[in-house]
Amino acid sequence: MPVRADGLPGTAARGDGGDPAPPPGPVVLGHFDQPSGYAVNRPQGSPSWLLAWTTGGRGLLRQGGTRTSAGPGDLVVLAPGVPHGYTVEPGARHWRFWWAHCQARPAWTAWLRPYGTGDGVYMVPSVPAALHGRVETAFRRMHADARWTGTGAPPAPDASDGQVAPGGQVVPGGQVAVAHGGAARELALCALEEIVVLATAAGRPTESRPGPDARVRRAEERIAADPGAPHTVRSLAEDVALSPSRFAHLFSRQLGQSPMRALREARLRHAARLLENTDLPVARVAAVSGFASPFHFNRVFRERYGIPPGAYRARR
Repeated sequence: MPVRADGLPGTAARGDGGDPAPPPGPVVLGHFDQPSGYAVNRPQGSPSWLLAWTTGGRGLLRQGGTRTSAGPGDLVVLAPGVPHGYTVEPGARHWRFWWAHCQARPAWTAWLRPYGTGDGVYMVPSVPAALHGRVETAFRRMHADARWTGTGAPPAPDASDGQVAPGGQVVPGGQVAVAHGGAARELALCALEEIVVLATAAGRPTESRPGPDARVRRAEERIAADPGAPHTVRSLAEDVALSPSRFAHLFSRQLGQSPMRALREARLRHAARLLENTDLPVARVAAVSGFASPFHFNRVFRERYGIPPGAYRARR
């Protein structure tokens, strides 16, 4: 359903913590054309991934100690949990861009990895112009699908959605779409996956920026393969022949999050899939996903998805 940005559920007025981030769980997206002076600052980062696709002007995004400039045809992806901010690039008159907050699918990591620039920033520059229309169509489709209730046919995308009117305004002006329902959310994630695959398959990684160390990749793959196992920093470090301190530093620096945060995220994704596709009791889902107690599982699941496990399952 389309809402105004200041009407997002679960957000709060700005205070010492900086600008609010959309709540975890739903896919939240919009298309803005912002003038010079626009800026967002989140000292605590965001609980969700952020994708930004620039269609006009220029933006400047920072996360941790990494900064990147984005122009038309650039896709920038920011991983969760790292302080970030973004603004119209100094000297630019405006920044027109599509954006989406979501919980990334595990498969996206492999596509984005060659474009990592550090601190959980992935920059896919200069996507070929022949693909721009398809990428923007996918965003417009997401904006329409967010209104779908799961019955009847999804609404048709508005051909003018995200286009620039003669007066320079973006249509619709400043609206944000929130895909809450299971069907709408999955359609939105499918569209975002299409965008990630198109951009990364056709883009050209910056050769001077290598991907993660092979040992970090092996640890990441081990976590993804069996998130319910009793992994620790020490056990993961031993598997790749590094000291725990060196491993933790290398993993955090190259992937933008600590090994234990990556493990918790993998466990939560695993639990969500079990809730979506099985009838296992919630306590059993917690156990097989690697959580020490149902109470702890309920707390972190709600923090991540915005609702408790039982309510998440009921949306199926």
